[in-house]
Amino acid sequence: MGVEIRESPVSDAEFEEMKAFVHDYLEASVENEDEGGRMRWYPWHSAAYRFNHIMNVVELSTGIAKKEGANVDVTRVAALFHDIAKLEADQDVHAEEGARIAREYLNTHADYPQSFIDEVCAAVRDHSYQGDLTDLPLETQCLIEADLLDKIGANGTALMLLRMGYESRTHMDSSEMVGRVLERGRDAAERVESDAAESLVHRRLKRVKWFQEWLEDEVAMMGGSDAELSPEMATKLDAEAAEDD
Repeated sequence: MGVEIRESPVSDAEFEEMKAFVHDYLEASVENEDEGGRMRWYPWHSAAYRFNHIMNVVELSTGIAKKEGANVDVTRVAALFHDIAKLEADQDVHAEEGARIAREYLNTHADYPQSFIDEVCAAVRDHSYQGDLTDLPLETQCLIEADLLDKIGANGTALMLLRMGYESRTHMDSSEMVGRVLERGRDAAERVESDAAESLVHRRLKRVKWFQEWLEDEVAMMGGSDAELSPEMATKLDAEAAEDD
């Protein structure tokens, strides 16, 4: 018995149109808010950051879906719409609002199967689910895992450091802030179910831990004119560089 080859209901051109729609929707969400939007300067609440996060989740969830045998089209389209309402709706309803926007878009563009639309919208609606991921369809699981992963990678770490300004902190607190990313990462490691996501979580945790140790090593000795890396940190840097080559 051969492997079933499933034709994609979403062409590359259609997916690019969806991306443009999501990008423009986010931009309009900020522009339409009174007095510059909710904490508009704060990176989590900017259209640029939100779209970057969405595209990261699209890439991550697509990769997980391919490895885990999930429906890639359902997963990547749901990932594209999952935070579209983030800048205009309250946190506790943004998923449901995103599902509504996705359904309206998919029903009025091309002739997508209703089953496909229903699966995409269900994944968008449930992407904030806090329970056991095995309770959900595989495509929704892939989306949630990717959403968690983006918060504990380089993107999440950089934004956590930017948050120091919002909290009136200095660079001397940078290790503590990176520690928050590690906490998120450990929580994510307990939640993810797929082998693909678990591998990515542990790889990212390793890199964040390495970065925290680097910060602690250098920030702790700031002010000394002849400061240099400790032998332990130098060895760790060399080992990490060799692994990345």
